[in-house]
Amino acid sequence: MKKILVANRGEIALRVMRSAREMGIKTVAVYSTVDRHSPHVAYADESVCIGVGPSAESYLRADEILKICRRLKVDGIHPGYGFLSENAKFARQVKAAGIIFIGPTPKAIEVMGNKLAAKEAVKKYDIAMVPGTDKAINSPKMALKAAEEIGYPILIKASAGGGGKGMRVVEKKKDIEEQMKLAVSEAASAFGDGSVFIEKYVHSPRHIEIQILADKHGNVVHLFERECSIQRRHQKVIEEAPSAVLTDELRDEMGRTAIKVAKSCRYVGAGTVEFLYDQGDFYFLEMNTRLQVEHPVTEMIVGVDLVKEQIRIARGDKLRFKQEDLSINGHAIEARVYAEDSYNNFMPNIGRLERYKPPHGPGVRVDDGYEEGMDIPIYYDSMISKLIVHANDRNEAMKKLELAIDDYQILGLETTLPFCKFVLGHKAFKSGDFNTHFVADHFSAEKLKKGADADTLEIAALLAARLVHAERGRASSQNGGLGKRSAWKENRLSEQ
Repeated sequence: MKKILVANRGEIALRVMRSAREMGIKTVAVYSTVDRHSPHVAYADESVCIGVGPSAESYLRADEILKICRRLKVDGIHPGYGFLSENAKFARQVKAAGIIFIGPTPKAIEVMGNKLAAKEAVKKYDIAMVPGTDKAINSPKMALKAAEEIGYPILIKASAGGGGKGMRVVEKKKDIEEQMKLAVSEAASAFGDGSVFIEKYVHSPRHIEIQILADKHGNVVHLFERECSIQRRHQKVIEEAPSAVLTDELRDEMGRTAIKVAKSCRYVGAGTVEFLYDQGDFYFLEMNTRLQVEHPVTEMIVGVDLVKEQIRIARGDKLRFKQEDLSINGHAIEARVYAEDSYNNFMPNIGRLERYKPPHGPGVRVDDGYEEGMDIPIYYDSMISKLIVHANDRNEAMKKLELAIDDYQILGLETTLPFCKFVLGHKAFKSGDFNTHFVADHFSAEKLKKGADADTLEIAALLAARLVHAERGRASSQNGGLGKRSAWKENRLSEQ
């Protein structure tokens, strides 16, 4: 493989290109008109405008992407995550065009992309699953019957779903018909497939996933777990590796189970097997047939570049290591930085990055795709960056991430950084005693504001001192403003 096209944008496009360049592989960027000045466009060896802002008119234009590949003599396509990354039809088109798809087979994408098909595939491996239906439910009558057999509360889920879409918790019999209609409608709108199924609702689960790598020669390894229980709207915000709750025995058992899941669909490439964990028991949830947003925490503790491994596997190389060669080194935590208002129910808060200075230092990594002065477009996911730290142990990693958040300077819009710092300072997270209901159980805008009072008073004093100096004729540039104080805090103060 001498040249690959990255069919994506922003931080993941840039992250893939950097690994490709280290391997001596040239890269091609595609971009929409609103991403014309994005860093991934400038970084690539070649770049082509693929359309206007909306995804359907740019990054989802599979035929146009293939035309560009043929014209520029591209050997492979890396889809990143989102957009076309889990589109089996696109993977088939890539293969038919004689181009390497840097990902799993179309068949594996199809099987694991549908939760019911995935359940059927792993049945023969005797893998524990949450009690529920193994067929689509297409009427309230069927739903009522299934709920009576499973027992309340239940969870209605979209078969082709993800990210919390097409998902409804039902506590009582009288709510089933209404909630089922809502789930079906949302699933049809989001995925073009309104089929749903029912599972027993697990009250206090943790969301734990296992990273796997599988080559074309039958070799499969797992790269341990990621803890992904800190979520809002069923979407992850903070992830860490390893989990604070798993014993070595459980870790090994979950890893072996993840490998079985991969083998059940003859998986090839990098993939993630997700589990619900509850008081010592774990249940297979789904498999994501792509690179995960949170993959950097695995890279940090294992010392493996997952993108490079994806490329090696795609070109037919054998895995360069066996399971016994892999071990956990230290602890890593990732905070996703979204353009969302933590003080207002995580509402999107897109705008211009008037000031943007990411933190630096030993064990601090920032995967981003924006620069100061750029706008966060309305057309795509609102994630600005991923802030990752690595340290010797969990306590050290938490402290390092707190300091990195303080050093992260973002002005012009609200972000999830205040929420992330709130989580790090909460006793439930510190102790490791938390689950996917952390936001509902522990977080509110009022608590966030209360927790920020001490910081606000400190910053107010610093600002007052700065004004005094300014009045005495000292240039504001002389003292560098707030120095290492967090710019997102300053932004909050200016609005109060």
